[in-house]
Amino acid sequence: MTSTDRAGRTASGETVSDEDTAAVELQLGRAPRGLRAVAHRCPCGLPDVVRTAPRLEDGTPFPTLYYLTCPRAASAIGTLEADGLMRRMQDRLADDPELRAAYAKAHASYIAERDDQARADGMEPLPEGMQSAGGMPERVKCLHALVGHELAAPGTNPFGREALDVLPEWWAKGPCVCAGAQDARNSKEENEAK
Repeated sequence: MTSTDRAGRTASGETVSDEDTAAVELQLGRAPRGLRAVAHRCPCGLPDVVRTAPRLEDGTPFPTLYYLTCPRAASAIGTLEADGLMRRMQDRLADDPELRAAYAKAHASYIAERDDQARADGMEPLPEGMQSAGGMPERVKCLHALVGHELAAPGTNPFGREALDVLPEWWAKGPCVCAGAQDARNSKEENEAK
């Protein structure tokens, strides 16, 4: 299933290509762990959210199912957090039963998706209390996780949607990493290997 959000980006469960893996490594500054799929692509074409394994190969729980990888998006979200958006969201969550219900539904969806991924990986789902991210369903703790969830599953996470609606167009300056950077990295690694 593929759907489109306000910026024309698509959310999907695409298989991860070697180019996607290289881009995510450049975005993170390290090799990605537990990578399962591209969950969302930026208008520039690069992954900006990936779906990860609930557990790493050694069984260690991984902290989030939908990992926001784009450093520009992450920076813009960090600015929203620093400006107090999470606190204001948390205050509204306490006072708005409809919002609480929508957030609880997002939490349930997230857990179901994470459990499905664990089963697809041939592993046990994570224990209760370790399954969700971003503070769901009782707190607003990490906008990065909530935005990643909303980008991967549009219309699912009310706080992820609200944050997306106020974020600047982080993709407007072009790709956050480029093929040239990967080519340079490959050349450096080749020279070091000699």
